[in-house]
Amino acid sequence: MTSTYAVEGMTCEHCVRSVTEEVSEVPGVTAVDVDLDSGRLTVTGAAEESAVRAAVVEAGYQVVEPAS
Repeated sequence: MTSTYAVEGMTCEHCVRSVTEEVSEVPGVTAVDVDLDSGRLTVTGAAEESAVRAAVVEAGYQVVEPAS
């Protein structure tokens, strides 16, 4: 299963790395792709949406919508 989220506040590669690292630690996540230009986070795996959102917040950013 693949889910896409719009993430607000990312401005640099450090932001991308922070989000990638936090979301990668969520149980059930098998792959993470963060596109800085579009502000999109794509998560592959069986992770709970609430856990992915919490990981983004832990990294210091916000999910602004579930972007499917």
